[in-house]
Amino acid sequence: MRKKELHLKFFMCVIQSRQLVRTPQRTAGEASTSSMRLQRPPPETDALKTLDTMDDPDTMESIPVLNNEWIMTHEEHHAARTLGIGKAIAVLTSGGDAQGMNAAVRAVVRVGIFTGARVFFVHEGYQGLVDGGEHIREATWESVSMMLQLGGTVIGSARCKDFREREGRVRAAYNLVKLGITNLCVIGGDGSLTGADTFRSEWGDLLNDLQKAGKITAEEAKKSSYLNIVGLVGSIDNDFCGTDMTIGTDSALHRIIEIVDAITTTAQSHQRTFVLEVMGRHCGYLALVTSLSCGADWVFIPECPPDDDWEDHLCRRLSETRTRGSRLNIIIVAEGAIDKDGKPITSEDIKNLVVKRLGYDTRVTVLGHVQRGGTPSAFDRILGSRMGVEAVMALLEGTPDTPACVVSLSGNQAVRLPLMECVQVTKEVTKAMNEKKFDEAMKLRGRSFMNNWEVYKLLAHVRPPVSKAGLHTVAVMNVGAPAAGMNAAVRSTVRIGLIQGNRVLVVHDGFEGLAKGQIEEAGWSYVGGWIGQGGSKLGTKRTLPKKNLEQISANITKFNIQGLVIIGGFEAYTGGLELMEGRKQFDELCIPFVVIPATVSNNVPGSDFSVGADTALNTICTTCDRIKQSAAGTKRRVFIIETMGGYCGYLATMAGLAAGADAAYIFEEPFTIRDLQANVEHLVQKMKTTVKRGLVLRNEKSNENYTTDFIFNLYSEEGKGIFDSRKNVLGHMQQGGSPTPFDRNFATKMGAKAMTWMTGKIKESYRNGRIFANTPDSGCVLGMRKRALVFQPVTELKDQTDFEHRIPKEQWWLKLRPILKILAKYEIDLDTSEHAHLEHISRKRSGEAPV
Repeated sequence: MRKKELHLKFFMCVIQSRQLVRTPQRTAGEASTSSMRLQRPPPETDALKTLDTMDDPDTMESIPVLNNEWIMTHEEHHAARTLGIGKAIAVLTSGGDAQGMNAAVRAVVRVGIFTGARVFFVHEGYQGLVDGGEHIREATWESVSMMLQLGGTVIGSARCKDFREREGRVRAAYNLVKLGITNLCVIGGDGSLTGADTFRSEWGDLLNDLQKAGKITAEEAKKSSYLNIVGLVGSIDNDFCGTDMTIGTDSALHRIIEIVDAITTTAQSHQRTFVLEVMGRHCGYLALVTSLSCGADWVFIPECPPDDDWEDHLCRRLSETRTRGSRLNIIIVAEGAIDKDGKPITSEDIKNLVVKRLGYDTRVTVLGHVQRGGTPSAFDRILGSRMGVEAVMALLEGTPDTPACVVSLSGNQAVRLPLMECVQVTKEVTKAMNEKKFDEAMKLRGRSFMNNWEVYKLLAHVRPPVSKAGLHTVAVMNVGAPAAGMNAAVRSTVRIGLIQGNRVLVVHDGFEGLAKGQIEEAGWSYVGGWIGQGGSKLGTKRTLPKKNLEQISANITKFNIQGLVIIGGFEAYTGGLELMEGRKQFDELCIPFVVIPATVSNNVPGSDFSVGADTALNTICTTCDRIKQSAAGTKRRVFIIETMGGYCGYLATMAGLAAGADAAYIFEEPFTIRDLQANVEHLVQKMKTTVKRGLVLRNEKSNENYTTDFIFNLYSEEGKGIFDSRKNVLGHMQQGGSPTPFDRNFATKMGAKAMTWMTGKIKESYRNGRIFANTPDSGCVLGMRKRALVFQPVTELKDQTDFEHRIPKEQWWLKLRPILKILAKYEIDLDTSEHAHLEHISRKRSGEAPV
């Protein structure tokens, strides 16, 4: 019992609901950064980026936890490091490959070794498990180096007919027993995970067969009396029920959007219509999110077949788009698209229709397996790493009575669900579509899938009003530094506003432009093509409104502005507070306003994610990949990389986890010269291994004295004769580039949600023939909390804000830092822990169907 408690103490610190908090600078005698104190986070801080759950109005129930906390003694910590001794874990990838699988394999190997367990690669999936021999090899810490940024699966994957037969499973059991392996981590889709569950349920009978045949001894059978199975879902289709996102989905969207952007330029040149077919089997997730992220004219998905007159509707839609001045049309088709009778709708069918009815020059592009390839996105690397850590925890905690489980993503937590419950619900979706119960299939996909569909229909299918006399007048502006995705948010806000019958104005150059009257009316075509463009088309400045409240008030009256949508970073939030304060002096400021967080720093209070942060994170990862490649070639070289973010260490921490950094210095986790010395010594020891390179990230304002130059000079001096040091300041390249699929989708849904709220709030504030809004809830930040978009009054967020350092006082991502350190081979002390229980998918479905 004590051993199990120690296990829980160690692992639950690593992955479950813990929150690191910024503490005052330590004195020289206090603990280093390798010893971190953890505090319980407030419940509202649980969130992890998910493309498909960010606009759920309802949040999912948190995992139950015990109220008691334990304090680990030094002796107990030593025991935690030996939890895996005497145990062996095998990891395999099966079925279709997906980007991010390597990150999961790397995490399983390193965390397994960290606990003292032996970890084995199973090459070529279940076929390797059946064949045994050289296909099952012991892994080392160094054997997973340089694996994180590679696409596909380094250990191979194969379809295996042998494993479907009992004889094949008998051979697989024999190979595992002979190596003493009783823990199996399977990374794959629903078919692979179903096979794993069958293997586990038959395990006792398989051992009896082997013992009767004299292939294993009674002692060997006793030592391998039960098999623990944990599944990780690796699939680009995102078709597995029970997890918000599967490993590989975000990367597949990156590949698709890269191609769509490239095709858009040639389509515009020749005024062409392009029909693009994407993967997904019987799931339309990739097609749906792609259509939202590129502003497609039409999307065909299997869950919601078009109406019987869809041919007429499609042609009318395409011609209306051309009439409004567009030079191209984009149609996205899921490979499993069908009509209401179940008849396939193919890309060629659509092309022939458009050519015959409209005479447009139309081309078909089938993306195919390019969607599976390429470098994994930052999100998939982090997701794979977190799931791998949780998988090891689940395996080492397993008992004969523990059902096979699947590690899935729920909000910001990696949780465990009974494997076969998830498989069963996944099959129910397919069954519903086969029975033509499409409404039921949509519900089973999840509320957020349905919300994606509703936003798409609004932007692509609803005709904007012809009359220019708007119901209300709403102004949209950008404030602060540029961030990729700002234009997508403006586009969505403008078009949803027009659809709702509003008159929409755009303000150039932020609050300064509002004071100077740099305001114009925007129509539907004004924001055409904006969704994929980086930066800020409206222009953005850091100027705050306080000094210009009189001019701003005058222009609000002049242009009859009745609501304000502010898209920006910390300045947008601060500006909102100043507008609230200014209401005491100027009645004209008593209009509703909403702030949409958009900044690479991800430091806006009230939201766990900001538009633009994901694009910046991927830019940093791409740069780090190239730098690591350079360091691997030259050998014995350490790179110190400075990232943006102000005082917020989000980019440095998440990029460190995604790029496999050896250290990440941030303001929220104070560090001393002793910590720097410890990191140098760590790299000195690393240079004695086969991995002769290092990567260190530093947030730009992590410490006013230990600057990037200081750290570079220290590393250069202390590493003399052992390694060379180089430094790179990434600078404003982190603010540029085309927005990622996540930032486009996030911004689009944030804009739609903000404008819908605004229209309702204006109606609510209409009094005596004018708009008068002076309540706290009339000025809000629209933020992502847990799995929902919520409106929070800016005045209520003041107590949650560190204004001196321009960061929220509580930041959810800090709890991921122990994972970064463990995967970099640091010995860390973790002080407290919680116990988490196995969830059931049926409970999730009661509130919302899992995705």
